[in-house]
Amino acid sequence: MSIMIKTVFVIVITALFVGCGGQTIISGPIPTHDDFTINSDLVNETRVINVWTPPNYEEGNHSLPVLYMADGGIKEDFPHIANTLSELIAKKSIPPIILVGIENTERGRDLTGFSEVEEDAEYCPLTDGAKNFRAFITDELFSEIEERYRVTAEKGLIGESLSGLFVMETFFLTPEAFDFYIAMDPSLWWNNHYLERNASNLLVTFPNKKTRLWFAGSGAEDISKHTNNLAKTLETESPNQLTWKYSDEPNEKHNTIFRATKEKALTWVLNAR
Repeated sequence: MSIMIKTVFVIVITALFVGCGGQTIISGPIPTHDDFTINSDLVNETRVINVWTPPNYEEGNHSLPVLYMADGGIKEDFPHIANTLSELIAKKSIPPIILVGIENTERGRDLTGFSEVEEDAEYCPLTDGAKNFRAFITDELFSEIEERYRVTAEKGLIGESLSGLFVMETFFLTPEAFDFYIAMDPSLWWNNHYLERNASNLLVTFPNKKTRLWFAGSGAEDISKHTNNLAKTLETESPNQLTWKYSDEPNEKHNTIFRATKEKALTWVLNAR
């Protein structure tokens, strides 16, 4: 594996994940949660959905906002984020929120948009699977969650690495889909860093809706140069309705930034109303 390889392959604890599905896995105790399957016409698959609700949800009648995440399987990031939310809610650092995790099937297909760069095919398909995956979330999963749980209209999306790329692409291409976005070390190198290069033009059509964005970049050079450039663009061209924060983390690695920043990310974005 060369030094210049794109940061999508990550050594985590004792396992090496190779291929486009590679991701940082942070283990933790599995919290009490619901799970169900949904037959999706848009991705032509049956998908497993994990849902964590905060303490006292069952006893109350209040509705809560929802945080959606890819990499949301029990053997993926779902337990860690659910436990983190539980701790922050218990400390009253954040208001209560529901977590909805989507278990991966073909991660690289679902989390990347179209690319004109042939070399990108070494890492992920070039088929714009993110378009269908995003439609699955907004057109099928949203309504399923609304039927099953007491939820408000407020929704957020969180992800890291390729999932962070999906968060940022959703933010730029369909910003009206969510109210807040969290992306750790998003793989903005994809498609010759299209999102970063075209950020100014994409922001011109930003909807007249209050939106929050928090993103972070580690010391991984193939990512940090793009997150840093994006932050510079936002400093001068951020629309008035966007509240944003960039966390530059040069001392963190691609496989440590998620753990290092998740608490401050959640605390900031869930209180920056």
